[in-house]
Amino acid sequence: MAGGRTYVRFDWLMIFMYIALVIMGWVNIYSASLSDTAKGFWDFDQIYARQFMFIGFSILLIIFLLAIESKFYEKFASVFYIISLVSLLGLFVFGKNISGATSWYAFGSFSLQPSEFAKAATALALAKYVSDIQTNMQELKHQIAAFTIIALPAVLIVPQPDPGSALIYAAFVFTLYREGLHGVYLLLGLFAVMLFVSTLAFGAVWVAVAILIIGGIIFFRNRKKRPSIIKYALIAVGCIAFAFSVSYIFNNVFEQRHRDRFNIVLGKEVDARGIGYNTHQSEIAIANGGWLGKGWTQGTQTKGNFVPEQHTDYIFSTVGEEWGFVGSMLVVLLFVGLILRIIFKAEKQKSQFGRVYGYSVAAILFFHFFVNVGMVTGIFPTVGIPLPFFSYGGSALWGFTILLFIFVKLDGANYSFS
Repeated sequence: MAGGRTYVRFDWLMIFMYIALVIMGWVNIYSASLSDTAKGFWDFDQIYARQFMFIGFSILLIIFLLAIESKFYEKFASVFYIISLVSLLGLFVFGKNISGATSWYAFGSFSLQPSEFAKAATALALAKYVSDIQTNMQELKHQIAAFTIIALPAVLIVPQPDPGSALIYAAFVFTLYREGLHGVYLLLGLFAVMLFVSTLAFGAVWVAVAILIIGGIIFFRNRKKRPSIIKYALIAVGCIAFAFSVSYIFNNVFEQRHRDRFNIVLGKEVDARGIGYNTHQSEIAIANGGWLGKGWTQGTQTKGNFVPEQHTDYIFSTVGEEWGFVGSMLVVLLFVGLILRIIFKAEKQKSQFGRVYGYSVAAILFFHFFVNVGMVTGIFPTVGIPLPFFSYGGSALWGFTILLFIFVKLDGANYSFS
């Protein structure tokens, strides 16, 4: 009816999976942080009580996000992005150092981490730019502009230092690939990662020798096609220069704790009591869980506080110990289901803005999930990346809630009716 009220249909499956993950996260935070000194459930000196409060604020945040007109997010995307950059810059003057990183604003006993909110702001800004009618991701100038939008917050986050949070911005490359970015960028990225790891594992000199040998073999195999020796030489020089730059950055820019973590994962050092203690104890906790786990609040590693910061980045080790393989797989399936659902709904968007934003949400969640679980199980070095909706922290929970529910609102606008 003309002039009637417009109703929006939200995707309750996405919302259900969000609720399930948040509840399961709190249940495991409760177990990992339960203390004999607690004065009661509402003792806000206890981590689980504070997380419960953060969840309560998240409900209010969700109501606010869903009440706003969907066009508002597209219209003010650039404003949100600029605010996020200013908030990251402000840390260099007003930031509080916590655990060696100046990543927080302190408001009395409460702290806020702007990098957690910058991801949603960057996703909005990227969606706004890519969906512009004049933007063509096949053109170099537009590729440079898109990569600049992605890189600016990452560049501001690295010096805090918080390389883990900065690493997450690489996820946006998959969004650009969906929007027409040439696949060669993904291949170059994969090759760069392989070259990076190879250099750390074997040294720049041996990697340079390998590049020359492999390049020579490829050149001579294709000599009948008369390949350009200059082209091959430039590629080889570029790869060798990259290898030596990795070696220099690793030894002169990375902090010792970061070097130690990479060396442990690569097997160059064994330090189960020092820098590798967290990962080692996490692996023990997960192995203790077996198929069905030891039961809620019954984990020996968890209750013995053997895993430092278990309620934050290592919360998945609590899942593994107390809920076993079955519980861990349930969590994995929930994350996979949520990410796939977001991708499915992104493809259904009527606007390119909604599609780009949806893919950005899926990419960020996947990157966080994949790296965190890999870190907890010892596959990746410890880089300080939280598990979405699970790890303790108001900033992380609110940042991911904002990220997801803006898309829930954008998706709901597709199915609005009067």
